[in-house]
Amino acid sequence: MPAWSEVLNELQRRLAVSGPGAFDELRREYLQQMAAHTKRAAILYATKWTQPGAPPDLVSVTIEDIQGFMETTHGIGSRELDLILHSPGGDLAAAEAIVSYLRSRFDHIRVFVPHAAMSAATLISCAANELILGKHSFLGPVDPQFVLPTPLGARMVPAHALLEQFDMAQQQCADPSKMGGWVPMLAQYGPDLLVQARNAISLSENLADAWLKKHLMVTDPSKATSVARWLSDHQSMKQHRRYLSRETLVGAGMPISALEDDQILQDLVLSVFHATTHTLDGTGVVKIIENHHSRAFLKVMRPPVGSTPPPQHPPAVQPSP
Repeated sequence: MPAWSEVLNELQRRLAVSGPGAFDELRREYLQQMAAHTKRAAILYATKWTQPGAPPDLVSVTIEDIQGFMETTHGIGSRELDLILHSPGGDLAAAEAIVSYLRSRFDHIRVFVPHAAMSAATLISCAANELILGKHSFLGPVDPQFVLPTPLGARMVPAHALLEQFDMAQQQCADPSKMGGWVPMLAQYGPDLLVQARNAISLSENLADAWLKKHLMVTDPSKATSVARWLSDHQSMKQHRRYLSRETLVGAGMPISALEDDQILQDLVLSVFHATTHTLDGTGVVKIIENHHSRAFLKVMRPPVGSTPPPQHPPAVQPSP
């Protein structure tokens, strides 16, 4: 299996010949090899969220991603899809729209998680017919988050944490002497934020339950409900960014296939992923949605005025051969 360093060595050889175009060249070559091996359509969805430098709104699941999936499903006749997913999650409504769109285009979807798919990305995984993780792969709790502005910049805040903090404030503010410490924090709450938080928590668990029953756990609907509740239980998870291993997920009743069962496929999936991380490290790209025909929708982070721009990158969208 090509390791991260071996893919980097190959990339450096190609950069010496092809220049910055080598980033796309190598990544797309591995994605094409994967589709040739599986005889299924292949789409990569990955963002620069495990590497520093990109703000949350650029790497999260957003409704704009629908355009990326429209681009990358265009011209694909296959009704079977392999989706490589690497995402911190994001907007719950956007995740619902993405699942609705992909399920309308494909009858059978396999989701591969080469590293981690968290929050709303875990929800998307629940809508797969088959979910494939390696020993090194993780999903996360599906309790929703909100992007809130703070003096230190935008940050992701779990909906459950908002409700718990407000409940704590109500209890402590019964003592007027403690109100001064709470006023600055409570000032950030909009008039509808707590209602939105409660609704989002309910919607997240309902979607997980519905998608597990309809797709991943269709043969065991009662177990699907317990898994959905477990994934949504902020009290037992303790933190939203908890990384749930394949062993933990299987222990909770979630059906997970092992990536290691097909060594050739494992090599190809991880090679795509390693090449992707090098693209995210070496260019200004922060989000990649791309298919095995090299049709791509790339999100590029613009550098601050006066800073050194990232390496030039080929056009984001290329026609199918």
